[in-house]
Amino acid sequence: MTDGPTTEPKASNASIAPAEADGGAQAGRIVVDGRPIPFEPGDSVAIAILRAGESIGPGGTLCLAGDCGNCLVQADGVAYVRSCHAAPSPGLVVKRHPRVEMPPLPVVAEPNLTAPLVFGEVPVRRVEADLVVIGGGRSGTAAKAKAEAAGREVILLDAATGDEVVAIYAGPMVVVRTPTAMVHTQSREIVVATGAAEIHPVCPGSNLDGLLTARAAERLHAAAVDLGQNVISVGKPAKGVPSKAVQGRVVRFEGGTSGRVTAVVTADDAGEETTTACDTVVLGLGRAPRDLLARMAGTAPVSVVGSAARKHELPPPPIEGVVCPCSGTTVEDLQGAWDRGFQELELLKRASLAGVGTCQGGACLPHIRSWIAARTDIAPAPFTARPASRQITLAEASAGTFIDAFRRTSLHDEHLALGGRMDRFGGWWRPWHYGDHVAEYWAVREAVSLGDVSTLGKLVVSGPDVVEFLERLYPCNVADIKVGRSRYALLLNERGHVIDDGMILRDGETRFVLSFTSGGAANAEMWVRDWIETWGLRVHVLDQTMSLAAINVTGPLARQLLQRAGLADPPRFLGHVHADIAGVPCHVMRLSFTGEAAFELHHPINGSVELWRALMELGQDLGVRPHGLKALFGLRLEKGHVIVGMDSEMDSTPRRLGMDWAVRMEKPFFIGKPALARTAPLPDHRRLVGFTMPGDAPTEGSPISAGGDIVGHISGSWTSPLLGHAVMLGWLKRTPFPERVDIDGREALVASTPFYDPEGLRARA
Repeated sequence: MTDGPTTEPKASNASIAPAEADGGAQAGRIVVDGRPIPFEPGDSVAIAILRAGESIGPGGTLCLAGDCGNCLVQADGVAYVRSCHAAPSPGLVVKRHPRVEMPPLPVVAEPNLTAPLVFGEVPVRRVEADLVVIGGGRSGTAAKAKAEAAGREVILLDAATGDEVVAIYAGPMVVVRTPTAMVHTQSREIVVATGAAEIHPVCPGSNLDGLLTARAAERLHAAAVDLGQNVISVGKPAKGVPSKAVQGRVVRFEGGTSGRVTAVVTADDAGEETTTACDTVVLGLGRAPRDLLARMAGTAPVSVVGSAARKHELPPPPIEGVVCPCSGTTVEDLQGAWDRGFQELELLKRASLAGVGTCQGGACLPHIRSWIAARTDIAPAPFTARPASRQITLAEASAGTFIDAFRRTSLHDEHLALGGRMDRFGGWWRPWHYGDHVAEYWAVREAVSLGDVSTLGKLVVSGPDVVEFLERLYPCNVADIKVGRSRYALLLNERGHVIDDGMILRDGETRFVLSFTSGGAANAEMWVRDWIETWGLRVHVLDQTMSLAAINVTGPLARQLLQRAGLADPPRFLGHVHADIAGVPCHVMRLSFTGEAAFELHHPINGSVELWRALMELGQDLGVRPHGLKALFGLRLEKGHVIVGMDSEMDSTPRRLGMDWAVRMEKPFFIGKPALARTAPLPDHRRLVGFTMPGDAPTEGSPISAGGDIVGHISGSWTSPLLGHAVMLGWLKRTPFPERVDIDGREALVASTPFYDPEGLRARA
């Protein structure tokens, strides 16, 4: 990877492809589905496979021009590669796409998101020109010559020389894939001279192997690829390709068990059919503008020239067969969508999925337009295309993007050293587990464990009006919180919907510490500051989210570990004190999200590594080990604790979450009270409840069914090692609320929460 995006000066070069892209590969062998296949200089992957007498994969007419999806393969792990444009290299591993289904998605059971990218980073180059011409044919070279004669600076882009244009954006900007980099080309104007694509047949049997467009046949013949002993041509014959011409329109293709064409059936004007045996069928059925890039340009200054701008005659409307090979859409599917009222091109495309495949209508659009014209007497304009015109990898799409929007705690390297598998959550990189989430779970339940909770939002609010402000802000009472004590609180908006939650800790008569969720911290700070300004109160705010780290020491032996670290008298439940722990100044908060005794140690980030290592060392004989989010989420589910933004929805009220106990409606005012008072007498058909079921927990997000209808979904699930069955939180959205439901094809029971230690004795121990 380069040190960063580079900007090259304007240049009047004919191509932006590197020199090594020219000349083609030398002879060698590629590996196709585990078998070596030789290739020759100048071959594409598709030509090499066809020369070996094998099919490329999905079947159907081959154009070898990149206009269709019938030659797609997986090359060195990257799917949706057009083999007709892919250059072979010794050892290239190719897998054919399935004939019917999509290629399988790569499965990574335990992704390591901090590991180097599998395919590496893709460099990006940036170039500028007065004019960009896309297409190196006669029209493109003529447009380039004309512009240069007028003194303009021109870049010519052509896939044949390694410059594959994949997108046009506003700006305008042309995105180009080359063999060595992605190139972002800025210009004043764009000329699209991409020529015309050949029409593919639509009829029964059009998915067989052995069907070629005329130009594909010419290319294979020039490459000395054997087309068979009995080559039949229909329509305009291919130049220089020995074949027997057959008159009439194509009715169907017939094939054997191998999936290759064995005969073509044609019909004359009277409808009389003729069957002609063949090895290969060469099809010259007409052309359509290759204008995909022009159709995605929008309002960009783009002009189209040559065959891409010509109005070509549409093919006859299809009667039977597969219209869109990419999506498998048939004429029958089009009719079904039409009969349901989708009688406009853009709507028909979405309802039938015709034209939404990898070629975006490159093969099927002329047939769809013709089919609609036969019913409306008007041929609709082609639909808008979307970037990218060729499938690109995520690395290629993100080339030039260097910002990691996810923050790291001061303990990030400690997690990696302990084998932590990191994942993104709440805007931070956090350990998902350390190799054995069940062992981490048991450390919390039976011994002691450390968790990095530095990501929590941390605000200090102080001033003469701070109590009045917090009473207005929160739905719970604040004035009666004593110094050294704390209280759990919901944060509501004006509609009475829960937007966050956290703790209120009183640090002095006019000084409080507020905590918020990791993902909601920034919004909470904004919310606090806005209301202080709105009400004109004398309250000061200090955001310590980034300056303070926090370690959660939790488990039945947590108190003993802290005593070893220098805290002789740890605070009781919901108490908090300031003390030095292992020599690091900490604000020690006695809380519990895990269901066990827990102490959050908030401290300056420069002492975080020292404190973490000291606690790990002091707790060795106590069985201390760190725990990640996977274990934490299971622990909190056993207690029925809600994660705002994960279990809650945008309009979740305390009543819907089963958290009315956190609201004091007798208060004279708090944000959201008028809305809660207005809706309190109304029936509510949504509720977050607990569920239990035998066996393993279903996937989070699974639908909940009752009486054959979907009535909700699961927001959190966990297979409890202690309880021996699955516990879940989920939404019921239909009254009367059922007591028994079906989840993942199994019966589950509605159950009250907490599932574990309902009296809360262990958290208060």
